[in-house]
Amino acid sequence: MSAAIEAREAPLTREELSRLREKAQFIRLETIRLIEIAKTGHYSSVFSAAEIFSALYYDVMAIRHGEPQWADRDRFTMGKGHAAVGLFPILAEYGFIDTETLNGYTRLGNPLGDHPDMTKVPGIDFSSGSIGHALSNGAGMAKAAQMSGKVFNVFTMLGDGEMQEGQVWEAALFAAHHRLNNLITIVDRNGYQLDGKVDDVIGIESLTEKWRAFGWETHEVDGHDLTALVTLLRRVKAQTAGRDKPVCIVARTVKGKGVSYMETEPGWHLGYLAPDDAQRAIEEIKSKVI
Repeated sequence: MSAAIEAREAPLTREELSRLREKAQFIRLETIRLIEIAKTGHYSSVFSAAEIFSALYYDVMAIRHGEPQWADRDRFTMGKGHAAVGLFPILAEYGFIDTETLNGYTRLGNPLGDHPDMTKVPGIDFSSGSIGHALSNGAGMAKAAQMSGKVFNVFTMLGDGEMQEGQVWEAALFAAHHRLNNLITIVDRNGYQLDGKVDDVIGIESLTEKWRAFGWETHEVDGHDLTALVTLLRRVKAQTAGRDKPVCIVARTVKGKGVSYMETEPGWHLGYLAPDDAQRAIEEIKSKVI
């Protein structure tokens, strides 16, 4: 694994695309395996973000294997902390946590819970679970980088239901006012939250226009199209120095992507697959190239 991933705008090669697809599949399969240990978990919230995780951690972000506290690393904060089960296997691959810890997910005394805890888990930059705070923390990190002369980027992934939180928009104003060009936010726009369709609970569209009105550079992308997603992320990271505002990327995704019945049933926001159902889900994920 690369010691640090440099900002670049080069086209994604066939080999790179194949590897990122394998990593997204790995994230989905590990999510099923770990939730089998816990007996309950957030399958569909991870599955909508699997390609985003893959693009960030295996291509775009500057990270060093075995060095979770490397001072110049890119930072990552995640508003939708319930998707942490998809992030922990990545941290294990980076050597931030060991396999024994990963395999004890949610067991008594284990640091890995349903939401990430930065005081217990190396590689977690922000403890999340209470929705709405990740962007404020990410903005603070980005401002601190500017004040200290550091050149790292801060990536923040938010859920679309999180757009209903007032603190998100306070942080958006702060970031634009302070011209935090090193802050890149990705909204996982999968259309659902715990209580149902996001726009039935409180409508949030038109999302890109809202962020643009708050002073951000905005983009939309298919969050499952790794070529489009990585190309965009590479470009916005490489152009950090020439920008005078933060960036918001609205990633259009499908909740439960990869398992057909989860894609059509919002109840899988939290659930448990019995062993036979888990095996069928595994077989479906392995049979697809997303």
